[in-house]
Amino acid sequence: MHVDEKNGITILVCTVGSTVLHYDARCIDDLQAMLKQAGDWVELGGADEQKPAKEGTVEAWGRSPSNPVGGWYGLKKGLRGRFGVYVPPLMEELGLYELEHNAKNNRMRAK
Repeated sequence: MHVDEKNGITILVCTVGSTVLHYDARCIDDLQAMLKQAGDWVELGGADEQKPAKEGTVEAWGRSPSNPVGGWYGLKKGLRGRFGVYVPPLMEELGLYELEHNAKNNRMRAK
């Protein structure tokens, strides 16, 4: 994962095999604020764009009309989902969050 710029927007570029996903980079600060407000563990979720996200998860928040960008943080049509899968490990690496590493149903919270 790395930072780039596209159409005047700072983006996160996530390469998974031959698939390249783009997320609005402000998602890091916005998600941090949401997690601090939640004050506890939040389930990650994780769903492709075409599938519904489980309510109350990071994935659902990453595509919600009520988040700070008013919808998807994912920027590539057809590949906007999986926010709850690819963004949280980056945030853990940055030292901003605690992230569970279970086989299923992982959660994250602000430190």
